[in-house]
Amino acid sequence: MAGEYFYDMNILLIEDEAKTIQYIKKGLEENNYEVDATTDGIKGKYLALGKSYSLIITDVILPGLDGRSLCSQLRKASVDTPILMLTALGTTDEIVLGFDCGADDYLVKPFEFKELLARIKALTKRQAKFKPGENVLTLGNLVLDRDKKTANRSGKSIELTAKEFALLEYFLINQGRVISRAELARNIWKVDFDTGTNMVEVYVNYLRKKIDRDFDSKLVHTAFGMGYVLKEV
Repeated sequence: MAGEYFYDMNILLIEDEAKTIQYIKKGLEENNYEVDATTDGIKGKYLALGKSYSLIITDVILPGLDGRSLCSQLRKASVDTPILMLTALGTTDEIVLGFDCGADDYLVKPFEFKELLARIKALTKRQAKFKPGENVLTLGNLVLDRDKKTANRSGKSIELTAKEFALLEYFLINQGRVISRAELARNIWKVDFDTGTNMVEVYVNYLRKKIDRDFDSKLVHTAFGMGYVLKEV
């Protein structure tokens, strides 16, 4: 049934193609979403800063302010609304750039509307599951604060992108358990990556360098042929 899972959700859509806006806006409204739409990145930033949204959907190539710059500026302004990027630029490097600027998910054009709905459901559900009381996760001298969106090890601050933070959070929740690459892809990126894509490995390596490089005791370990595990040895 249309709208079975989605109620009282408002979405900001920033897209410069009129037909794409019409297609997405119509489909979302049929699924009980409220949608504010604009074709300009600067106007999109103004709307995102002035109103609370359940989700922001933005194209990468936009007039006024491109999607990546918009995303980065919103994160610097402490806007933690989930951001889904839509783009025809689907290479691994392009996707990494999107995640690095603070995007939560990345959907490559062309896409089926049901896939867009699935991504929206996953992002908004993840946001709703957050419990402020369970705000600090630890392993040894590693501390992650889910409220403040900060991480440190032995008191040394660790600067993380949004996707690195989500990956570390998942590792800490599942510390001591071997996690497969497929599980990480499903739970962090909400997609099943092609076997030829090394996205998971790229981000695990990013994370490993940031939390292990300056310490003798390593926390991120590779379980060869199975995946990764976060643990003290």
